Amino acid sequence: MRRNRILKSVLCAGIVLMFGGTAVFPVSSAEVVYSWHTNDKTIALTFDDGPHPVYTPEILDILGEYGVKATFFTIGQNVEWYNDVFRMEYAAGHEIGNHTYSHQNLRKLPYKSVCREIEQAEELVYEATEYRTRLLRPPEGAFGHDLCKAAAELDYTVICWSVDTLDWAHTPSDEIVTNVLENVKGGDIILFHDYIAGDSPTPDALRVIIPALLDEGYRFVTVSELLNGK
Repeated sequence: MRRNRILKSVLCAGIVLMFGGTAVFPVSSAEVVYSWHTNDKTIALTFDDGPHPVYTPEILDILGEYGVKATFFTIGQNVEWYNDVFRMEYAAGHEIGNHTYSHQNLRKLPYKSVCREIEQAEELVYEATEYRTRLLRPPEGAFGHDLCKAAAELDYTVICWSVDTLDWAHTPSDEIVTNVLENVKGGDIILFHDYIAGDSPTPDALRVIIPALLDEGYRFVTVSELLNGK
C-alpha cells in the first residue's frame, strides 16, 4: 500500500473536480496540486522552511554534485535572516516557492492576514532576486477557502506533496530512504525540509536517495517543470 499517496481534497468553494493528482477548484479559487500525471519517471524534490545557514548549503552541494534542480519553498523571515544563503539557492538555478512570511497556519488566519503573509514573502524574494514565484506551499499543508481565494487572486498555484519524508520529525535517515524508495513513482512531489531545528537527517538521506533513484531511471525536475511536462 502506498501510504504517502493518499490524495486529500478540501472543498474551497463550490465543486471540486479531480484530475490526476490535481484538485481543480472553480475559477474563483486556486488550483491545488499534490502530484502530477506523467507517463515517465519524472519527480520533483521540494524543500520547506529555509533557508538555513548550515543545512541549506550542505543540501545545495549534494544537489549540485548530481546535477539535480529542486524547488525551495522559503519562509520570508528566513530570507531576511539568511539572505546570502537564499541568494545561493537562486544563483544555483533552483526554483523558489513562497512558504509565507512567518509560517503560520493559514487556515486559522482571516483573509487579509493570509494575503499579507503571502505578499510579504513574495516581496522579500523579489527584493533579493527580482523574481516573482507563482508557487505557494501553505505551512503544514493547511488551507481552506480564504487561502484558495487569496492564492487565486494573487496568481498562485498551491503546491502540496504526495510523498512526505517526515524529516521534520527527525526520522532516522535510513527510514527516510526506505520510505521514499518504496513509495515514489513518476509525477510525485517529495517533501523535504532544509530548515530543521536540531540535527537534520535530510542530507544523509539525500546522499542515498538521489543516486538510487537516478540508477532506477528517475529524472529530477523543478515543480514548474513537472507541471509543464518538461
